[in-house]
Amino acid sequence: MSVTSRYREAWEGFWREAPGGQGAVLWDAEPVLTAGRHVALFEPRLADPGLPMIDLGCGNGTQTRFLAGRFPRVLGVDLSAAAVAHAEEADPAGQAAYRELDAADKTEVEVLHAQLGDANVYMRGVLHQCEPGDRQPLVDGIATLVGARGRVFLVELAEAAGLALRALAQSPDGPPAKLAPVFRHGIAPGEVADAAVPEFLTASGLTVLASGDLPLTTTETRPDGTRIELPAKWLVAGRTG
Repeated sequence: MSVTSRYREAWEGFWREAPGGQGAVLWDAEPVLTAGRHVALFEPRLADPGLPMIDLGCGNGTQTRFLAGRFPRVLGVDLSAAAVAHAEEADPAGQAAYRELDAADKTEVEVLHAQLGDANVYMRGVLHQCEPGDRQPLVDGIATLVGARGRVFLVELAEAAGLALRALAQSPDGPPAKLAPVFRHGIAPGEVADAAVPEFLTASGLTVLASGDLPLTTTETRPDGTRIELPAKWLVAGRTG
């Protein structure tokens, strides 16, 4: 199974339209406020920090480059060719490698695992934007990538974030500038139930090893100048025994 064509086209359109450069899209906050906070949570829980690190849903690669400064081999993957092009352009020094990947496609994922071996996976805010039918195949793909020794660190917007985003979109002044393209391209953020995320992991054969709450910082501000943060949950999972 691979992702629906509508979902792929939505992301391709979004990233073709997106400006280049860090901070240009809603979730592309500075790494010290995003991946930096996440590394502090997941690095101590990795069984083998020396495994390749895959940034799944890397977008324009801002967080991928941060991870490349902390792990020996980092690969950013994304469904969108336009996103991969942004990431490569923003990384002329080649701190990380990048490639297209449909992580819901069993064959593509098995090929990558055969090339890399077991890997650690970092995924931030991908499941909640997927089509419902793509979510379990995506998590099954992650389970294939981590294999026996890897771990996945997964961050997802909480259900409450969907309500907050829709409220922002319907504000009298219109949605924040960086939120508008998300809705315009038919991407519906915050649509996965909180309880469903660990269920997807368990169904894929992974065990949730740790979890918690940590707001996801965006690049947008409210009229009073404060940074918009969205409720989010994190989990670390892997195989045990």
